Amino acid sequence: MDAPLAYRMRPTDLSEIIGQSHLVAEGEIIERMVRAKRLTSMILYGPPGIGKTSIANAIAGSTKYSFRKLNAVTNNKKDLEIVVAEARMSGHVILLLDEVHRLDKTKQDFLLPHLESGRIILIGATTSNPYIAINPAIRSRAQIFELKPLVVSDILIALNRALTDEERGLASYKPKVTKEALEHFAVSSNGDVRGALNGLELAVISTPANDEGVVLIDVKTAEVCLQRKSLAMDKDGDGHYDVLSALQKSIRGSDVDASLHYLGRLIEAGDLFSISRRILVMAYEDIGLANPQVGVHVLAAVQTAEKIGFPEARIPLANAVIELALAPKSNSAYLAIDGVLSDIRKGVSGEIPDHLKDGHYSGAEKLGRAIGYQYPHDFPTKQFPGYWVDQQYLPNNIKNKHYYSPKRSGKFENALADMYVLIEKNKK
Repeated sequence: MDAPLAYRMRPTDLSEIIGQSHLVAEGEIIERMVRAKRLTSMILYGPPGIGKTSIANAIAGSTKYSFRKLNAVTNNKKDLEIVVAEARMSGHVILLLDEVHRLDKTKQDFLLPHLESGRIILIGATTSNPYIAINPAIRSRAQIFELKPLVVSDILIALNRALTDEERGLASYKPKVTKEALEHFAVSSNGDVRGALNGLELAVISTPANDEGVVLIDVKTAEVCLQRKSLAMDKDGDGHYDVLSALQKSIRGSDVDASLHYLGRLIEAGDLFSISRRILVMAYEDIGLANPQVGVHVLAAVQTAEKIGFPEARIPLANAVIELALAPKSNSAYLAIDGVLSDIRKGVSGEIPDHLKDGHYSGAEKLGRAIGYQYPHDFPTKQFPGYWVDQQYLPNNIKNKHYYSPKRSGKFENALADMYVLIEKNKK
Protein backbone atom coordinates (compact mmCIF):
# COMPACT_ATOMS: atom_id res chain seq x y z
CA MET A 1 0.00 0.00 0.00
CA ASP A 2 2.78 2.43 -0.86
CA ALA A 3 0.56 4.40 -3.25
CA PRO A 4 -1.65 7.10 -1.65
CA LEU A 5 -5.23 6.16 -0.82
CA ALA A 6 -6.65 8.57 -3.41
CA TYR A 7 -4.61 6.80 -6.09
CA ARG A 8 -5.60 3.32 -4.93
CA MET A 9 -9.29 4.21 -4.82
CA ARG A 10 -9.46 5.54 -8.37
CA PRO A 11 -12.41 4.00 -10.24
CA THR A 12 -11.69 1.09 -12.54
CA ASP A 13 -14.95 1.40 -14.45
CA LEU A 14 -17.68 3.99 -14.98
CA SER A 15 -19.98 2.51 -12.33
CA GLU A 16 -17.51 3.63 -9.64
CA ILE A 17 -17.43 7.29 -10.71
CA ILE A 18 -18.70 9.63 -8.00
CA GLY A 19 -20.80 12.55 -9.22
CA GLN A 20 -20.74 13.67 -12.88
CA SER A 21 -23.98 11.79 -13.56
CA HIS A 22 -24.66 14.18 -16.47
CA LEU A 23 -21.76 12.48 -18.27
CA VAL A 24 -21.42 8.92 -16.95
CA ALA A 25 -24.89 7.85 -15.81
CA GLU A 26 -26.70 5.28 -17.96
CA GLY A 27 -27.76 6.85 -21.24
CA GLU A 28 -25.47 9.87 -20.91
CA ILE A 29 -22.79 10.77 -23.43
CA ILE A 30 -19.64 9.14 -22.00
CA GLU A 31 -21.54 6.01 -20.90
CA ARG A 32 -22.92 5.74 -24.43
CA MET A 33 -19.43 6.07 -25.93
CA VAL A 34 -18.05 3.32 -23.70
CA ARG A 35 -21.01 0.99 -24.24
CA ALA A 36 -20.79 1.41 -28.02
CA LYS A 37 -16.97 1.23 -27.95
CA ARG A 38 -16.89 4.39 -30.06
CA LEU A 39 -14.65 6.68 -28.07
CA THR A 40 -13.66 10.09 -29.35
CA SER A 41 -11.08 12.50 -28.00
CA MET A 42 -12.42 14.75 -25.28
CA ILE A 43 -11.44 17.60 -23.00
CA LEU A 44 -12.56 17.45 -19.37
CA TYR A 45 -12.45 20.67 -17.45
CA GLY A 46 -13.32 21.73 -13.94
CA PRO A 47 -11.73 22.39 -10.52
CA PRO A 48 -9.01 20.10 -9.12
CA GLY A 49 -9.94 16.85 -7.41
CA ILE A 50 -13.41 16.32 -8.88
CA GLY A 51 -12.76 13.32 -11.14
CA LYS A 52 -11.03 14.22 -14.40
CA THR A 53 -8.33 11.56 -13.97
CA SER A 54 -10.86 9.14 -12.49
CA ILE A 55 -13.09 9.36 -15.56
CA ALA A 56 -10.14 8.77 -17.88
CA ASN A 57 -9.02 5.80 -15.78
CA ALA A 58 -12.56 4.40 -15.68
CA ILE A 59 -12.99 4.74 -19.44
CA ALA A 60 -9.78 2.79 -19.97
CA GLY A 61 -10.87 0.16 -17.46
CA SER A 62 -14.32 -0.16 -19.04
CA THR A 63 -12.95 -0.53 -22.57
CA LYS A 64 -9.76 -2.47 -21.74
CA TYR A 65 -7.75 -0.07 -23.92
CA SER A 66 -4.19 0.76 -22.94
CA PHE A 67 -4.03 3.82 -20.74
CA ARG A 68 -1.17 6.28 -20.43
CA LYS A 69 -0.91 9.53 -18.51
CA LEU A 70 1.33 12.44 -19.47
CA ASN A 71 1.62 16.10 -18.59
CA ALA A 72 1.64 18.70 -21.37
CA VAL A 73 4.33 20.70 -19.57
CA THR A 74 6.69 18.19 -17.97
CA ASN A 75 6.62 15.44 -20.59
CA ASN A 76 8.42 15.97 -23.89
CA LYS A 77 7.86 14.95 -27.50
CA LYS A 78 9.84 11.71 -27.00
CA ASP A 79 7.31 10.62 -24.36
CA LEU A 80 4.54 11.22 -26.89
CA GLU A 81 6.43 9.18 -29.48
CA ILE A 82 6.51 6.20 -27.09
CA VAL A 83 2.72 6.43 -26.65
CA VAL A 84 2.20 6.63 -30.43
CA ALA A 85 4.44 3.59 -30.96
CA GLU A 86 2.36 1.65 -28.45
CA ALA A 87 -0.82 2.74 -30.24
CA ARG A 88 0.54 1.39 -33.53
CA MET A 89 1.16 -1.96 -31.86
CA SER A 90 -2.08 -2.27 -29.89
CA GLY A 91 -4.47 -0.33 -32.14
CA HIS A 92 -5.67 2.23 -29.60
CA VAL A 93 -4.25 4.04 -26.59
CA ILE A 94 -6.15 6.34 -24.27
CA LEU A 95 -3.87 9.24 -23.41
CA LEU A 96 -4.74 11.37 -20.43
CA LEU A 97 -2.90 14.63 -20.99
CA ASP A 98 -2.89 16.80 -17.89
CA GLU A 99 -2.70 20.60 -18.28
CA VAL A 100 -3.65 20.17 -21.92
CA HIS A 101 -4.12 23.96 -22.23
CA ARG A 102 -0.31 24.30 -21.98
CA LEU A 103 0.47 21.98 -24.89
CA ASP A 104 3.10 23.69 -27.06
CA LYS A 105 2.96 23.83 -30.86
CA THR A 106 5.62 21.16 -31.45
CA LYS A 107 3.83 18.56 -29.36
CA GLN A 108 0.48 19.63 -30.76
CA ASP A 109 1.61 19.25 -34.37
CA PHE A 110 2.99 15.82 -33.57
CA LEU A 111 -0.24 14.66 -31.94
CA LEU A 112 -2.78 15.99 -34.44
CA PRO A 113 -2.47 13.30 -37.17
CA HIS A 114 -2.73 10.54 -34.56
CA LEU A 115 -5.88 12.11 -33.15
CA GLU A 116 -7.27 12.27 -36.68
CA SER A 117 -6.57 8.56 -37.26
CA GLY A 118 -8.14 7.60 -33.94
CA ARG A 119 -5.07 5.65 -32.76
CA ILE A 120 -4.67 8.12 -29.89
CA ILE A 121 -7.84 8.86 -27.94
CA LEU A 122 -6.94 12.04 -26.14
CA ILE A 123 -8.53 12.88 -22.82
CA GLY A 124 -7.27 16.34 -22.03
CA ALA A 125 -7.64 17.54 -18.44
CA THR A 126 -7.63 21.20 -17.50
CA THR A 127 -8.86 23.60 -14.85
CA SER A 128 -8.99 26.41 -17.43
CA ASN A 129 -11.89 27.23 -19.72
CA PRO A 130 -10.98 25.30 -22.90
CA TYR A 131 -12.85 27.76 -25.13
CA ILE A 132 -10.35 30.38 -24.04
CA ALA A 133 -7.19 28.51 -23.08
CA ILE A 134 -6.91 25.62 -25.56
CA ASN A 135 -5.62 25.93 -29.10
CA PRO A 136 -8.49 25.68 -31.63
CA ALA A 137 -6.67 22.92 -33.56
CA ILE A 138 -6.91 20.61 -30.54
CA ARG A 139 -10.29 21.90 -29.45
CA SER A 140 -11.90 21.19 -32.82
CA ARG A 141 -10.83 17.54 -32.63
CA ALA A 142 -12.26 16.88 -29.20
CA GLN A 143 -15.60 17.01 -27.47
CA ILE A 144 -15.62 19.35 -24.48
CA PHE A 145 -17.21 18.22 -21.22
CA GLU A 146 -17.50 20.35 -18.12
CA LEU A 147 -17.28 18.49 -14.82
CA LYS A 148 -19.47 19.76 -11.99
CA PRO A 149 -18.11 20.42 -8.49
CA LEU A 150 -18.66 17.54 -6.09
CA VAL A 151 -21.05 18.11 -3.21
CA VAL A 152 -20.72 16.89 0.38
CA SER A 153 -22.82 13.77 -0.26
CA ASP A 154 -20.48 12.79 -3.13
CA ILE A 155 -17.40 13.13 -0.91
CA LEU A 156 -19.08 11.06 1.82
CA ILE A 157 -19.62 8.22 -0.67
CA ALA A 158 -15.90 8.21 -1.50
CA LEU A 159 -14.88 8.29 2.15
CA ASN A 160 -17.19 5.43 3.13
CA ARG A 161 -15.95 3.34 0.22
CA ALA A 162 -12.36 3.86 1.33
CA LEU A 163 -13.20 2.89 4.93
CA THR A 164 -14.88 -0.38 3.92
CA ASP A 165 -12.70 -1.49 0.99
CA GLU A 166 -10.55 -4.47 2.04
CA GLU A 167 -8.28 -4.57 -0.99
CA ARG A 168 -7.62 -0.92 -1.90
CA GLY A 169 -8.92 0.99 1.10
CA LEU A 170 -8.44 1.24 4.83
CA ALA A 171 -10.66 -1.57 6.12
CA SER A 172 -7.66 -3.56 7.39
CA TYR A 173 -7.03 -0.83 10.00
CA LYS A 174 -10.52 -1.42 11.45
CA PRO A 175 -11.25 2.31 11.40
CA LYS A 176 -14.18 3.78 13.28
CA VAL A 177 -14.83 7.39 12.29
CA THR A 178 -17.39 9.53 14.09
CA LYS A 179 -20.17 11.11 12.04
CA GLU A 180 -18.84 14.60 12.91
CA ALA A 181 -15.32 13.69 11.78
CA LEU A 182 -16.54 12.16 8.52
CA GLU A 183 -18.62 15.26 7.78
CA HIS A 184 -15.62 17.45 8.54
CA PHE A 185 -13.48 15.59 6.00
CA ALA A 186 -16.30 15.95 3.45
CA VAL A 187 -17.18 19.61 4.07
CA SER A 188 -13.70 21.02 4.61
CA SER A 189 -12.21 19.38 1.52
CA ASN A 190 -14.10 22.03 -0.50
CA GLY A 191 -15.27 19.58 -3.16
CA ASP A 192 -11.81 18.00 -3.60
CA VAL A 193 -12.23 14.25 -3.12
CA ARG A 194 -8.48 13.73 -3.38
CA GLY A 195 -7.89 16.10 -0.48
CA ALA A 196 -10.59 14.43 1.61
CA LEU A 197 -9.11 10.97 1.04
CA ASN A 198 -5.59 12.20 1.78
CA GLY A 199 -6.78 13.67 5.09
CA LEU A 200 -8.67 10.51 6.00
CA GLU A 201 -5.68 8.29 5.22
CA LEU A 202 -3.35 10.41 7.34
CA ALA A 203 -5.81 10.28 10.23
CA VAL A 204 -6.17 6.48 10.06
CA ILE A 205 -2.53 5.50 9.61
CA SER A 206 -1.22 7.97 12.20
CA THR A 207 -3.70 7.06 14.96
CA PRO A 208 -2.75 4.10 17.21
CA ALA A 209 -5.33 1.34 17.49
CA ASN A 210 -7.06 0.77 20.84
CA ASP A 211 -6.98 -2.47 22.81
CA GLU A 212 -9.57 -4.01 20.50
CA GLY A 213 -7.43 -3.16 17.45
CA VAL A 214 -9.84 -0.43 16.31
CA VAL A 215 -8.60 2.95 15.05
CA LEU A 216 -10.90 5.64 16.44
CA ILE A 217 -11.07 8.95 14.54
CA ASP A 218 -12.86 11.90 16.11
CA VAL A 219 -13.39 15.41 14.82
CA LYS A 220 -10.30 16.76 16.60
CA THR A 221 -8.12 14.27 14.75
CA ALA A 222 -9.85 15.24 11.49
CA GLU A 223 -9.12 18.92 12.18
CA VAL A 224 -5.44 18.20 12.78
CA CYS A 225 -5.09 16.09 9.64
CA LEU A 226 -6.85 18.61 7.41
CA GLN A 227 -5.49 21.66 9.24
CA ARG A 228 -8.96 23.17 9.18
CA LYS A 229 -11.28 23.84 12.09
CA SER A 230 -14.64 22.09 12.12
CA LEU A 231 -17.65 24.38 11.98
CA ALA A 232 -19.59 21.77 13.88
CA MET A 233 -17.29 22.26 16.88
CA ASP A 234 -17.22 26.04 17.23
CA LYS A 235 -17.99 27.61 20.61
CA ASP A 236 -21.68 28.16 19.84
CA GLY A 237 -22.20 24.62 18.53
CA ASP A 238 -23.49 25.90 15.19
CA GLY A 239 -23.49 23.37 12.34
CA HIS A 240 -22.32 23.99 8.81
CA TYR A 241 -25.75 24.75 7.41
CA ASP A 242 -26.63 26.92 10.39
CA VAL A 243 -23.66 29.16 9.59
CA LEU A 244 -24.69 29.40 5.93
CA SER A 245 -28.22 30.28 7.04
CA ALA A 246 -26.92 32.90 9.46
CA LEU A 247 -24.78 34.42 6.70
CA GLN A 248 -27.74 34.80 4.36
CA LYS A 249 -30.07 36.15 7.04
CA SER A 250 -27.46 38.66 8.22
CA ILE A 251 -26.93 39.92 4.66
CA ARG A 252 -30.70 40.05 4.10
CA GLY A 253 -30.95 42.07 7.32
CA SER A 254 -28.20 44.47 6.17
CA ASP A 255 -25.99 43.72 9.21
CA VAL A 256 -22.57 43.96 7.62
CA ASP A 257 -20.62 43.04 10.77
CA ALA A 258 -22.61 39.87 11.39
CA SER A 259 -22.34 39.01 7.70
CA LEU A 260 -18.55 39.27 7.84
CA HIS A 261 -18.45 37.23 11.05
CA TYR A 262 -20.30 34.29 9.50
CA LEU A 263 -18.27 34.62 6.32
CA GLY A 264 -15.16 34.33 8.50
CA ARG A 265 -16.37 31.05 9.99
CA LEU A 266 -16.89 29.59 6.52
CA ILE A 267 -13.49 30.84 5.37
CA GLU A 268 -11.85 29.28 8.40
CA ALA A 269 -13.42 25.95 7.39
CA GLY A 270 -12.06 26.43 3.85
CA ASP A 271 -15.52 26.03 2.36
CA LEU A 272 -15.12 28.11 -0.80
CA PHE A 273 -17.75 26.19 -2.76
CA SER A 274 -20.58 26.77 -0.27
CA ILE A 275 -19.67 30.44 0.17
CA SER A 276 -19.60 31.03 -3.58
CA ARG A 277 -22.88 29.29 -4.24
CA ARG A 278 -24.71 31.01 -1.39
CA ILE A 279 -23.64 34.58 -2.14
CA LEU A 280 -24.44 34.16 -5.84
CA VAL A 281 -27.94 33.03 -4.90
CA MET A 282 -28.31 36.00 -2.52
CA ALA A 283 -27.32 38.50 -5.19
CA TYR A 284 -30.47 37.57 -7.12
CA GLU A 285 -32.80 36.37 -4.35
CA ASP A 286 -32.31 39.18 -1.83
CA ILE A 287 -30.87 42.17 -3.72
CA GLY A 288 -32.30 41.37 -7.14
CA LEU A 289 -33.77 44.28 -9.08
CA ALA A 290 -32.91 46.78 -6.36
CA ASN A 291 -29.38 46.73 -7.78
CA PRO A 292 -28.85 44.24 -10.66
CA GLN A 293 -25.16 45.13 -10.93
CA VAL A 294 -24.53 43.38 -7.61
CA GLY A 295 -24.95 40.03 -9.38
CA VAL A 296 -22.19 40.94 -11.82
CA HIS A 297 -19.92 42.10 -9.00
CA VAL A 298 -20.49 38.97 -6.92
CA LEU A 299 -19.84 36.69 -9.89
CA ALA A 300 -16.55 38.49 -10.56
CA ALA A 301 -15.59 38.14 -6.88
CA VAL A 302 -16.43 34.43 -6.87
CA GLN A 303 -14.47 33.76 -10.07
CA THR A 304 -11.48 35.63 -8.66
CA ALA A 305 -11.70 33.75 -5.37
CA GLU A 306 -11.83 30.39 -7.16
CA LYS A 307 -8.87 31.32 -9.32
CA ILE A 308 -6.57 32.51 -6.52
CA GLY A 309 -7.76 30.20 -3.73
CA PHE A 310 -7.34 30.65 0.00
CA PRO A 311 -5.99 32.55 1.86
CA GLU A 312 -6.20 35.42 -0.67
CA ALA A 313 -9.74 34.43 -1.69
CA ARG A 314 -10.97 35.95 1.57
CA ILE A 315 -10.45 39.45 0.10
CA PRO A 316 -12.80 39.35 -2.94
CA LEU A 317 -15.31 37.38 -0.84
CA ALA A 318 -15.30 40.09 1.84
CA ASN A 319 -15.81 42.74 -0.85
CA ALA A 320 -18.81 40.87 -2.17
CA VAL A 321 -20.38 40.27 1.26
CA ILE A 322 -20.01 43.92 2.31
CA GLU A 323 -21.68 45.09 -0.91
CA LEU A 324 -24.48 42.51 -0.54
CA ALA A 325 -25.15 43.50 3.06
CA LEU A 326 -25.32 47.23 2.39
CA ALA A 327 -27.12 47.12 -0.96
CA PRO A 328 -30.86 47.95 -1.18
CA LYS A 329 -32.94 44.78 -1.08
CA SER A 330 -35.71 43.45 -3.32
CA ASN A 331 -37.15 39.95 -3.63
CA SER A 332 -39.76 40.94 -6.22
CA ALA A 333 -38.30 38.79 -9.03
CA TYR A 334 -37.93 35.82 -6.69
CA LEU A 335 -41.55 36.10 -5.54
CA ALA A 336 -42.79 36.64 -9.09
CA ILE A 337 -41.23 33.52 -10.59
CA ASP A 338 -42.22 31.41 -7.58
CA GLY A 339 -45.80 32.61 -8.04
CA VAL A 340 -45.70 31.60 -11.70
CA LEU A 341 -44.26 28.16 -10.94
CA SER A 342 -46.80 27.59 -8.18
CA ASP A 343 -49.67 28.26 -10.60
CA ILE A 344 -48.18 26.07 -13.34
CA ARG A 345 -47.72 23.16 -10.92
CA LYS A 346 -51.34 23.53 -9.83
CA GLY A 347 -52.47 23.37 -13.46
CA VAL A 348 -53.33 27.08 -13.63
CA SER A 349 -52.18 27.73 -17.16
CA GLY A 350 -54.12 27.93 -20.42
CA GLU A 351 -53.78 28.03 -24.17
CA ILE A 352 -51.46 30.60 -25.72
CA PRO A 353 -53.50 33.27 -27.56
CA ASP A 354 -53.57 32.59 -31.31
CA HIS A 355 -52.01 35.93 -32.22
CA LEU A 356 -48.88 35.03 -30.18
CA LYS A 357 -48.39 31.59 -31.73
CA ASP A 358 -45.66 30.90 -34.27
CA GLY A 359 -46.58 31.99 -37.79
CA HIS A 360 -43.30 31.17 -39.57
CA TYR A 361 -44.44 28.10 -41.47
CA SER A 362 -46.67 27.24 -44.39
CA GLY A 363 -50.30 26.86 -43.37
CA ALA A 364 -50.00 28.89 -40.15
CA GLU A 365 -52.41 31.52 -41.44
CA LYS A 366 -55.03 28.90 -42.27
CA LEU A 367 -54.84 27.76 -38.67
CA GLY A 368 -55.30 31.33 -37.46
CA ARG A 369 -51.77 31.54 -36.08
CA ALA A 370 -50.12 34.96 -35.55
CA ILE A 371 -53.03 36.82 -37.14
CA GLY A 372 -53.64 40.21 -35.59
CA TYR A 373 -50.35 40.34 -33.71
CA GLN A 374 -49.22 43.95 -33.22
CA TYR A 375 -45.47 44.48 -33.39
CA PRO A 376 -44.64 46.90 -30.52
CA HIS A 377 -41.74 48.52 -32.38
CA ASP A 378 -44.28 49.89 -34.84
CA PHE A 379 -46.00 51.91 -32.10
CA PRO A 380 -43.55 54.56 -30.84
CA THR A 381 -45.05 57.26 -28.65
CA LYS A 382 -43.73 59.97 -26.37
CA GLN A 383 -45.36 58.20 -23.46
CA PHE A 384 -43.70 54.88 -24.31
CA PRO A 385 -40.29 55.57 -25.86
CA GLY A 386 -39.52 51.87 -25.39
CA TYR A 387 -42.59 51.09 -27.56
CA TRP A 388 -45.72 49.45 -26.21
CA VAL A 389 -49.10 48.56 -27.64
CA ASP A 390 -52.09 47.26 -25.76
CA GLN A 391 -52.76 43.62 -26.60
CA GLN A 392 -53.36 40.42 -24.65
CA TYR A 393 -50.40 38.19 -23.87
CA LEU A 394 -51.56 35.84 -21.08
CA PRO A 395 -53.95 32.95 -21.76
CA ASN A 396 -57.65 33.87 -21.50
CA ASN A 397 -58.29 32.16 -18.18
CA ILE A 398 -55.52 34.12 -16.43
CA LYS A 399 -55.44 37.25 -18.58
CA ASN A 400 -55.80 39.56 -15.57
CA LYS A 401 -53.28 37.71 -13.40
CA HIS A 402 -50.44 39.71 -11.80
CA TYR A 403 -47.23 38.02 -10.65
CA TYR A 404 -44.75 40.86 -10.46
CA SER A 405 -45.23 43.33 -7.63
CA PRO A 406 -42.52 46.00 -7.95
CA LYS A 407 -40.76 47.37 -4.91
CA ARG A 408 -39.40 50.89 -4.80
CA SER A 409 -36.11 49.64 -3.42
CA GLY A 410 -33.62 51.58 -5.53
CA LYS A 411 -33.21 53.65 -8.68
CA PHE A 412 -33.36 50.67 -11.03
CA GLU A 413 -36.52 49.08 -9.67
CA ASN A 414 -38.09 52.52 -9.20
CA ALA A 415 -37.82 52.94 -12.97
CA LEU A 416 -39.29 49.47 -13.53
CA ALA A 417 -42.12 50.25 -11.12
CA ASP A 418 -42.94 53.51 -12.92
CA MET A 419 -43.12 51.71 -16.27
CA TYR A 420 -45.19 48.89 -14.78
CA VAL A 421 -47.73 51.34 -13.33
CA LEU A 422 -47.87 53.33 -16.58
CA ILE A 423 -48.56 50.20 -18.66
CA GLU A 424 -51.24 48.98 -16.27
CA LYS A 425 -53.01 52.37 -16.43
CA ASN A 426 -53.09 52.27 -20.23
CA LYS A 427 -54.46 48.76 -20.56
CA LYS A 428 -58.09 48.59 -21.69
